[in-house]
Amino acid sequence: MINAYIKGTGSYAPKNIVKNDHFESIGSSDKWIYENLGIKERRISTGETTSDLAYKAAKVALTDAGLSPTDIDLIILATATPDRLAPSCACFVQEKLKATNAVAFDISAVCSGALFATSTGVQYIKTGMYKNVLVIGADTFSNITDWSRRDAVFFGDGAGALVLSSTTEDKGFIDFILRTDGTGKEHFTIPAGGSETPTSEDSIDKGEHYFQMNGSEVYKTAIDVIPKCIYEILKKNNRTIDEVKFLLPHQPSIKILQEVARRVNLPFEKVKTNMDRYANTSGGTIPIILDETLKNNKFENGDLLLFAAVGAGWTWGTALYKW
Repeated sequence: MINAYIKGTGSYAPKNIVKNDHFESIGSSDKWIYENLGIKERRISTGETTSDLAYKAAKVALTDAGLSPTDIDLIILATATPDRLAPSCACFVQEKLKATNAVAFDISAVCSGALFATSTGVQYIKTGMYKNVLVIGADTFSNITDWSRRDAVFFGDGAGALVLSSTTEDKGFIDFILRTDGTGKEHFTIPAGGSETPTSEDSIDKGEHYFQMNGSEVYKTAIDVIPKCIYEILKKNNRTIDEVKFLLPHQPSIKILQEVARRVNLPFEKVKTNMDRYANTSGGTIPIILDETLKNNKFENGDLLLFAAVGAGWTWGTALYKW
């Protein structure tokens, strides 16, 4: 049986650091942000586009995998902040990499994007259609943030990438469970700029091109759907939470992750986080934390890894992986 495994990883974040004291002028504080969100600082682009971040993370992942750009058959880019509405951001990355043999397209699932993109790439490999798939999660939320509002504290810019390759060995992705509930679409949204509300002077004046978030609904939904999805995937695959070496989640807030861990009886030291340094990089979160954990020599052969995310839509899901 052909399966997909992670052959290489990479990540990149802008050099510009914005610390929590920047937000004192809009009524927030370092103490509140760190205690409630787990964030101390975030990286903010000073001109680099989403495709720039994605390209730089992808180069690291390709080097780590020992592959050249022309070895890649498919590029899937998860982003909510593409360089342009058209063409896809993945096309920009394909050109920058000179990955001339690769098909390229975007996936839009916001904070769940990298997980959805990875599941898609795995299917292409398992069917035998492609052998090497480059999955990237990248976002520059600084471009859709109203920096005069208190919710400006949540996000940072960054990108992570992983190379999926085919294997017949006993390793790789075991299963995915993905879910969507469109009734939650108003709780995290960018109202204007699409066909529903085209760009106009009025939409710009109203700030409708910035993200709008109902924080309490995000918290309530995340602590409900993620634990249920974790229990579902473990039960389906005859695994227990005690067998999980690490949970590699998207990075919504420290309090969400603490409550998720409590509900599934997972010691919090098994939950990998980096939001203290990067905040929530949306599509970039899971591949960045994967790359950092791997480069810190935290994985051993046979380790069971659990991935989880929840994003706008609502979208959410989990994945099991055998290292």
